[in-house]
Amino acid sequence: MADKQEDAEDFAAINTPGYKPAAGKTVDEYRSLDAGDESLARWKASLGLDAATSGDKSVPKLTLLTLELTSPTLPEGKSLEIDLSSKEKREYFEKNAIQVKEGASYKAIITYKVNHSIVTGARYIQVIKRGPFKEKVEAMLGSYSADPNPRSTEVISDEFPSGLVARSTYTVTSKVIDIDNQVWLDWKWQLKIAKDW
Repeated sequence: MADKQEDAEDFAAINTPGYKPAAGKTVDEYRSLDAGDESLARWKASLGLDAATSGDKSVPKLTLLTLELTSPTLPEGKSLEIDLSSKEKREYFEKNAIQVKEGASYKAIITYKVNHSIVTGARYIQVIKRGPFKEKVEAMLGSYSADPNPRSTEVISDEFPSGLVARSTYTVTSKVIDIDNQVWLDWKWQLKIAKDW
């Protein structure tokens, strides 16, 4: 019971005290707001609201495609990427750690696609654990209407820890949620900090 409560606290989104998001609106409701305002109509057209109604509604509004770790010190030709669209690939990395080099600077980039409608306030939350050590990272992805092209967002820019104590395997739990606390994907993976890639 304590683990479930701790997980809920770990993944509670960081919100501004007193802020209450407005109720979600449909694409048609957004389109009809202030219909007589020409400059607002041009702005709404730039958001791609027409694409939001024509997307493939047989799939979820938001599809997570990849999570990639990049580094300037990564050996040429080496790729550190989790295919998030494949349950089998996600399960593989839950049991098999991605090995990274201690002290190396890196970026984590998530790629995703909005298939239809509008996704509001999407964010990436990650909790890394090893024994009593725990670190939480939260990054905003944003609000988007449907687009046939995938989007990529840098969610972390940091350095891996270094030293004898840091060299170990960590359990990482990642989630992508929106402003309504709709969980679009959650997955676990292993990260091993070692002397080299």
